[in-house]
Amino acid sequence: MKVTLKALRVMKEMTQKEVAKELGISKDTWSSYERGKTFPDVPVIEKIEELFDVKYSDIIFYHKLAVKPQLDKQTA
Repeated sequence: MKVTLKALRVMKEMTQKEVAKELGISKDTWSSYERGKTFPDVPVIEKIEELFDVKYSDIIFYHKLAVKPQLDKQTA
């Protein structure tokens, strides 16, 4: 089953601050990962796998498209 970082955190009943502390990163960094703004490096991914007992291949890192669709200027 594929799951987002936020879902992993919520299922474990942890706050962003708690997860960040466990991983040795800032809360803002974890928040950026959850929102798909940045991507964790390999050492952090390994810690995420261990903390949540999940494989890398089962994690959805980017769950939203970063690009918003453009409206046709003629219809706007």
